[in-house]
Amino acid sequence: MTPKAVFWDMDGTLVDSEPLHEAALVAALRSVGITPPTDLHERVLGVAAWPVYEMLRDQFGLDLHFDDWIVRKYDHYLPMAGTLKPRPGAIEVFNQLRALGVEQAVVSNSDRLIVDANLGAVGLVYPGMHTVSRNDVRQGKPHAEPFLRAAYLAGVDPADAVAVDDSRTGAMAGLAAGMKTIFWPEAPMEGPPGAIVINSAEELRAQLGL
Repeated sequence: MTPKAVFWDMDGTLVDSEPLHEAALVAALRSVGITPPTDLHERVLGVAAWPVYEMLRDQFGLDLHFDDWIVRKYDHYLPMAGTLKPRPGAIEVFNQLRALGVEQAVVSNSDRLIVDANLGAVGLVYPGMHTVSRNDVRQGKPHAEPFLRAAYLAGVDPADAVAVDDSRTGAMAGLAAGMKTIFWPEAPMEGPPGAIVINSAEELRAQLGL
């Protein structure tokens, strides 16, 4: 049965932006003389900018004010945003749900600047579209607030909604919001307890009753 609402993570779920985020982070770190850790991807996947900054400051000696740091990172990221590609199958499912009249929203731990740039790059922009960025909530994922904000904007009960996310951080937020949560990682891995783990757009369609 198709749900009343589907709320999508953006980075890694709708758009293949994680490699760009990592490249921008690596370039920004090297620009201040810090060698990126080999497990950088695992450390930052799905995590908002402020906790990433705190980790880099406390564990790697990043000696910049947060505002200066984030400008430096985005100076590397934004010129690459135009090269973004959709995650195979994801936007097709989004558009299929839209055609059926299912409420949807994009729910991201990224800043508004990045949300707008990414969605514009892949042509996923239309009047009345609901989006929740890290700037729109007090607490980002894994807290429930971003997905609850999406439910409020869409006018649906969280229990009638499905959250789709590629990171454990995001899946934990969907579960905390009381939503059926689909964990669709970029590479097969175990999801948080309670999440439905899938590995393809075809499995996603099946879970959404399409």
